[in-house]
Amino acid sequence: MNNTPTIYSERIGHGPDIVMIHGWGLHGGAWGDLPAHLAARFRVTVVDLPGHGRSPRNAPLSLDALAAAVAEQIDGPAIWLGWSLGALVALNAALRYPDKVQRLVLTGATPRFSRAPDWPQAISPEILAEFAAELSGDYQATLQRFLSLQVGGADEAHATLRALRAELLRHGAPDAEALREGLAILSQTDLRARLGEVRVPTRIIHGGRDRLSPPGAARALAAGLPHARLDLIAPAGHAPFLSHGREFNACLDEFLHD
Repeated sequence: MNNTPTIYSERIGHGPDIVMIHGWGLHGGAWGDLPAHLAARFRVTVVDLPGHGRSPRNAPLSLDALAAAVAEQIDGPAIWLGWSLGALVALNAALRYPDKVQRLVLTGATPRFSRAPDWPQAISPEILAEFAAELSGDYQATLQRFLSLQVGGADEAHATLRALRAELLRHGAPDAEALREGLAILSQTDLRARLGEVRVPTRIIHGGRDRLSPPGAARALAAGLPHARLDLIAPAGHAPFLSHGREFNACLDEFLHD
């Protein structure tokens, strides 16, 4: 029996392949204008993760299952661009499907989202547990609070929050069970010990005011990956591609032209 979830994707542009993976609770529309920017030079595949956007949740979700579902959308080596939960999916794909991952671009990324005694640069596990508990009640309010956490403290926070809220329910509410499973992935995943196995060139573009995955996590991620460079956009929060698109695109274009 195949337990790999099926997902919805859209493809635009022509050229080398890029696959884009959004964060928890949202869908491919959260990327804003970035897919169109990349489609001038690349064939861009934008996915909706299972239970999000236009993708049904038709199998249990795990980090391995998400990586497998996205890998099925591309035929050969591609650049994987992942945001937040999507960055974990992209890192996991580089470990499981090295023949399909040519380069990595990670934003809002961390190898471990949950704080631990040896990992202070993360949010507390209690906060993630609160979000999980609230999903059994008004889970749309929970999603709204999670969005607020992502943009808090950053320049252009109100405009970024409006953009994310506008996309949140554009294709209907996400599946509640998929949200619970996604939070479990965020709470339980720890890829720190395996970063040295990721051999592809990697660019980490991170907000200096990111509260969900603080800059210290991005620095540790860059130090742990053998071929990584960190670009820190100081005034940005968790979604720098929305709040500081010009700076984000400059970092991304420089890496893709290298």
